[in-house]
Formats: sequence, structure tokens, C-alpha cells
Amino acid sequence: MAAPRDASFSAGVSFSVADSLPETEKNAGESENTYILRPIFQQRFRPSVVKDCIHAVLKEELANAEYSPEETPQLTKHLSESIKDKLKEMGFDRYKMVVQVVIGEQRGEGVFMAARCFWDADTDNYTHDVFMNIAINKKINQ
Repeated sequence: MAAPRDASFSAGVSFSVADSLPETEKNAGESENTYILRPIFQQRFRPSVVKDCIHAVLKEELANAEYSPEETPQLTKHLSESIKDKLKEMGFDRYKMVVQVVIGEQRGEGVFMAARCFWDADTDNYTHDVFMNIAINKKINQ
């Protein structure tokens, strides 16, 4: 099937069938695509730095907190937003951050968590941190 004369096609680069200008005149004044697919070396995800950041936020927010099942949903949302904001300040602009916060009462039970995702082994990574509060343990042990 023949395409209309003025149709535009795209496969990474747009072009027009009707243009009869030389290649140098078509691109005059247009800038090249500068979209960066991978972060530069200085902006790569560094798990140890991110873990320190997460631990600092958790320590600041939860140092004297007591466990309350009624307040836990709001606290988890607040903590995840605080961690994301702190990570954005650190300059990880080329990453999509997924922050998962779980708060539970320490009663001697164990907890196992798992997550799956597709990722690029060259650029994607993860880190985690566990924070236990003495005040929460005191409340549970009484």
C-alpha cells in the first residue's frame, strides 16, 4: 500500500516523504536529540550512600517513637515520602525510586519479604535498612 505524499513515519527518527531538500538544509536549526538513557558515572546509584541516608531518616523520625497500629499507615507514608525527598536532594535524577516501608511490632516473630522486578544490571540496584527502636521493645516487653 502506498503512503500518502505528506505522511510522516517514525522509527526513532522522524522524516517526511515529501521533503526534497538536501539533508544539510533539512536539519539546519534543529538540535540533536540529547536524551540521556543512562546516568553518568558520578550520578550512578551508590547503595552504601543511599543506605546511610535511609538510616539517618529512620533514626531521626523513629528514635523515640512508640508503636501504634492506628498511626502506622500515616507513618509509613510519611517515612517513604521523606526518604524519596532526601534521595532526590542527593542528585539521583535519572532514577525512579521505589521506597517500601514496613513497620511492625517486635514480638519475636520473623518476617520475610520479597520483591521482583525487571532491571538493567548495569544501572539498577537496591539497598535496604532495618531500624529497631528501644522504646518500642520496652513497650512490648512490659
